[in-house]
Amino acid sequence: MQRPTPLHMLIVILTVLLTVGVIHDFLSTPRRRLIIATTTSLYDTGILEEIKRAFEERHPIDLHFISVGTGLAIQHAKRGDADLILVHAPSMELAFLREGYGVNRKIFAYNFFVIVGPAEDPADVEGSNVTEALKKIVEAGRLNRARWVSRGDNSGTHLKEISLWTAAGFNWTALRGESWFMESGTGMGRTLLIANEREAYTLSDIGTYLKYSSEGLIELQVLVDEAEELINVYSAIAVDPRVVSNVNFEDAVTFIKFLISEDCQNLIQEYMRDVYGRSLFYPAVKLLKENTDPRAAEWIRNYAYFNGTECPPQYRYNYPELYDDR
Repeated sequence: MQRPTPLHMLIVILTVLLTVGVIHDFLSTPRRRLIIATTTSLYDTGILEEIKRAFEERHPIDLHFISVGTGLAIQHAKRGDADLILVHAPSMELAFLREGYGVNRKIFAYNFFVIVGPAEDPADVEGSNVTEALKKIVEAGRLNRARWVSRGDNSGTHLKEISLWTAAGFNWTALRGESWFMESGTGMGRTLLIANEREAYTLSDIGTYLKYSSEGLIELQVLVDEAEELINVYSAIAVDPRVVSNVNFEDAVTFIKFLISEDCQNLIQEYMRDVYGRSLFYPAVKLLKENTDPRAAEWIRNYAYFNGTECPPQYRYNYPELYDDR
């Protein structure tokens, strides 16, 4: 019997490796890594995992999420620990742009904050507008009939809460010293669990609330909902590679383009709607482009636009196709 030649043996080995997929993996396009610092209110709902799956099927890019409040997400970006941020605090976003760290801001989704509390509603806020509800909660709290849990973590939700207290005539810093007023210092999901345990009121984004409520983790009820003051707008901002070195800017823009694509906007619209009976998040791109819901579009523009646009021209870097007003 003729002994196998070295070439024959090599062919056999390569055939076996190809069969198990090793050669395919080796020869395929190397996958890159994109690090995204994101708000907990997006991450806790599970929608980012669905977006990740759909995106990674189309691109040789692996997404890695850092789930924190908006304030910490911005700090990660400034240090170069993230290539992109997904946030929902317009005032902090504008500062991030002005300081030179962020470019190519795009609004991709929105929903509403809600005031939730125990079904017994000891402060009798159900049916009230936002200002009336907060005044009633303060009054009931000072009479030892109600409690409030604040995020207290410099997140987008926390900043929204502070603005609502201010509009109602209260100082958040002063309130935090009162016995009925608590701070969780953590993300939205954990804050809801604490409020549920303490039978307290809190401010939540509707997406995280619906997920935790439907899973039986909390018994809190939505008591104040869908007012202009409660609009919650989500934006994606790439880190400027001219300021923060070694960030993955090209892939960050690729992901932004995916977020605003028709496929992803449909995914956002439909995510878990059959389970919760309503959308956790609403797509914003078509709404703002075509004014399909004038009231919601106006609320978003009033709350989250800067000088009449989602991203003023001086904060755009390459990729003019991202904007219709070019």
